[in-house]
Amino acid sequence: MDLRSLRYFIAVVEAGSLSRAAGSLYIAQPALTAQIKKLESELGAQLLERSHAGVTPTQAGVQLYQDARRLLSDASAMRERIQRLPQGPEGSVTIAVPFLLSSLLMGPLLAHLKDTHPRIRVFVLDDLSLMVRKAMLDRRADIGVLVDAAQVEGLHCRPLVREAMYFCGHDPGGTVRALLRPVPDAAATAKAPAARRAGARATAARAASPTMRPTIDFADAAAQPLVLQSRRYTIRQRVEEAAAARGVALNIAHEHDSARVIRSLYACGGGFTFTPACALGDAPASGTDWMVARVVNPEITRSYTLATAADREVDGVMQVVMDALEAVVQKLVASGRWEAAA
Repeated sequence: MDLRSLRYFIAVVEAGSLSRAAGSLYIAQPALTAQIKKLESELGAQLLERSHAGVTPTQAGVQLYQDARRLLSDASAMRERIQRLPQGPEGSVTIAVPFLLSSLLMGPLLAHLKDTHPRIRVFVLDDLSLMVRKAMLDRRADIGVLVDAAQVEGLHCRPLVREAMYFCGHDPGGTVRALLRPVPDAAATAKAPAARRAGARATAARAASPTMRPTIDFADAAAQPLVLQSRRYTIRQRVEEAAAARGVALNIAHEHDSARVIRSLYACGGGFTFTPACALGDAPASGTDWMVARVVNPEITRSYTLATAADREVDGVMQVVMDALEAVVQKLVASGRWEAAA
């Protein structure tokens, strides 16, 4: 097995066709087919499923595709290191992060690292929180952002941030909106006397921010038709704990493990859901019937920890990435883009 064979394999997977890949690589299709068969023979596994529509990777093929991309990136970096003197930290780091958090956090983090440390390459595994923990325990990631996991055997965890949970969904009839509690002092702000105008303006600014949304009592939220994942997921677990504390039953209309199915259901009006503050930006485009409220009585929170392998020393490149991640989190919180507390 050599790097050229891996490049050929990656091209085939991305093209979805041996003939298209051969064209992009400027080699004959029989020669490309022979390279793929040789690779399968060396690894002792079928890598591609062939059909009239093209080729798709098997489970072994998907694993090889992911590993090969990283290997080729590292090979390219090695070539650069040999060809020129290093300028600042250099290396690759894999971060595992819950996908509900990735759209808020990873863009700013990767852009920041590109500007400040262009010789550090970051690979991202974004998945369900259960799979993020598994990726860390399986050593497929160097750094992990874990959900509601203050301590995990085999990992060194330190607190990162805690956020509030929200209740959201389409409410065309306004039934749920009628249950909301308004933002404190929002009405008083409009009537503030002149002597307190400066303070009133500050209050109005806070009321317009994401951190000052209306609230909904948990018991009222639990009575609505709910769209939730199963009990093995952390959001459902926090909701179940709140229900037990209040002694109320959950009105579950749909239960699915797929987060994409959950999103599709509440986005089309199939019910309401509980979502963390970090995912509010992924909500459907706001409309007159889209409702978002912070859950209270009890307040439901979700905490994140920054994790590394307990038996592995954090090297300079990992430390740079961890410091950058914490700095980005603090900036998001301070700016009000993320309703959370460090």
